[in-house]
Amino acid sequence: GAVGILHASLVPFLVLKLKTESKEIQELILDTLSNCLHVEASEALATDAITVLKEKLTHSSVAIRRKAACVLLEISTHSEGKLAVCEEVIPVLVSLLEDTDPEVQASATGALMFATVRPQGRFSALDAEAIPPLLKLVAEETSKARLRAIKTLTMLAEVPQGRRTLLHHTDTFQQCLNDPCEAVKRAAEIAIRVIKWTP
Repeated sequence: GAVGILHASLVPFLVLKLKTESKEIQELILDTLSNCLHVEASEALATDAITVLKEKLTHSSVAIRRKAACVLLEISTHSEGKLAVCEEVIPVLVSLLEDTDPEVQASATGALMFATVRPQGRFSALDAEAIPPLLKLVAEETSKARLRAIKTLTMLAEVPQGRRTLLHHTDTFQQCLNDPCEAVKRAAEIAIRVIKWTP
């Protein structure tokens, strides 16, 4: 279905409809876009989907915020999407790290994780003061965003300013070394290594 929508060039039309449709229809459009962007992101990026999605990230409806964050996560997995997210959305994503909905937090953290692969994304995240809310997510054992938060902080530790800040918080990562989840344990080990690395 997603490939059919892409071949029919319906993505720009769907993005436009996000501005005018009712909440229920917007939810369906966001689900559809998420599936399409899993395959290909360039059409959505060409239609300025980022600007429309950025608006939806602050919507009063949890469902819309959740789905918009999920679409942004899909966009940020593509290289041109990472760049667009770095340029426009990082401060909003950082604010969503403290959203009341765990799904919104997890998707926002994921999008941030992909965006911080780029040096520009790291600096933007540091400017937006992403470290405190990310550390909070790492400390919450039940957080769905925990693994992504550790990986994002590892990226931020590659910047001297980020490393300096995180050196005061290695105990947060030490606690993760006893986590039952092997991926969390491994990510925490890497984070500690990167934070403690000296040139």
